[in-house]
Amino acid sequence: MRRRCLLLLMAILPCTLAACEGGPPKTALSYTEDAKRAYDSAMETFNAHSWIEAQTLLREVKRKYSYSKYARLAELRIADADYEQEKYPEAIHEYKDFIHAHRADAEDVAYARGRIADAMYAEIPDSALAPASEERDQASVVDAYKEVKSYLADYPASKDAPHVRDLLSAVLARLIKHELYVARFYLKKDNYDAAVARIKYALRNYTSEGEATDGAEGNALQAEALLLLGQTYLRMQNWAEARRAFQQIVQAYARTTVAVQARDYLEFLGRRGA
Repeated sequence: MRRRCLLLLMAILPCTLAACEGGPPKTALSYTEDAKRAYDSAMETFNAHSWIEAQTLLREVKRKYSYSKYARLAELRIADADYEQEKYPEAIHEYKDFIHAHRADAEDVAYARGRIADAMYAEIPDSALAPASEERDQASVVDAYKEVKSYLADYPASKDAPHVRDLLSAVLARLIKHELYVARFYLKKDNYDAAVARIKYALRNYTSEGEATDGAEGNALQAEALLLLGQTYLRMQNWAEARRAFQQIVQAYARTTVAVQARDYLEFLGRRGA
C-alpha cells in the first residue's frame, strides 16, 4: 500500500511542477520581456496624457515586475504623471522616495532631483512678492533656492544643469525683488536702517557680491538695488555711502537704465561738494 502511494505521488509531481502551473517556469529573459511589454503599454497611455490610467498601469508594472529595471522606471513615471497634473507635493514626495530607494542609480537620481527643483519652483505662490507682515510666503522661495543650489553643487555638468541654472536665476530674481519690496516698505515708514539692512542683505546673498545672477534681468536688479541703497543713504544724509553706491552702478552696470540716474545723483553730490 505504501509503495502504491509513493508511485502515485511520483506520477503527480511533474504535473505540479510544470503543466499544472500553466507551462514551464518563467526564465529571466521572458520575465524581462514581459516587464518591458507591460511598461511600453503603460507608456503609450502616459504619452497620450491619460495620467490616471497610466499611473494604474505603471503601478501594476511596479507590483508584478519589482525585480526588473522597468519597476524603477515606472516609479519615476508615476511621479512624472503627478508633476504633469500639477500635483507638486505628491510628485516631490514620490521623487524623494525614489531617491531614497535607488541611491546607486546616479543618472535617475539626478533626474529626480532636477524634477524636485522644478516642482518646488512651480509651487512658489504669487504672494511671494509680499509686504513685510507676510514674509512667511518666502519660505517656498527659499526652499526652492536651497534645492536648486544643492543640485548644481552635486551635478554642475549634468545635461539638466543649464535649465537648473535658469531656475536659479529666476529664484534669485524673486528673492531680490522681495527684499527690495520690503526695503521700500520700510522707507515709506522712514525706517532707513531697516531699509539699508534689507538692501545689503540682498546684495550680499543674492547678487554678484555673493550669488551670481546671470543675464540682463540679474544685472538690472543688482543696479536697482544699488540705486535704492544710494537713495536711502541720501535721505540719511550719508553722502559718502550714497556716492559709493552710485559709483558702483556707473562702473559695473553702465548699460542699465538706472546708470543715467546714478550719474545724475553723482553730479548732484558733486555740486554739493559731498
